Amino acid sequence: MKELVCLAVFILLSALFAIAMVIAGFVCQYKKKTPVKNSIYECGIKPINDARIQFDIRYFNYAVLFLIFDIETIFLYPFAVFVNELGLFAIIEAFIFVALLLFGLYFAIDKKILRWGE
Repeated sequence: MKELVCLAVFILLSALFAIAMVIAGFVCQYKKKTPVKNSIYECGIKPINDARIQFDIRYFNYAVLFLIFDIETIFLYPFAVFVNELGLFAIIEAFIFVALLLFGLYFAIDKKILRWGE
């Protein structure tokens, strides 16, 4: 029961800290909008074009796949630390988890998402 109280206090304080940071951002921001403030900063050079450029969708695909496999390692690290204590059921679950992610990688390769040329 003590662990649940500590967890609840931690979640509450984390949420309050996040809310406080958002409020601090609104309080500390500049309220006055001027043309100079809204202009693009390019080392003192006056802007000649719009700052928004279109990125190729392949950058987004690579970023999403990187996040997926990065999160996979984050989820598998605690499993790897406690693999001796978890038992056979947890090992089967971990293999299913990895198999689903490998299926996703196979799907990405099959749909040629990871091909940069062409």
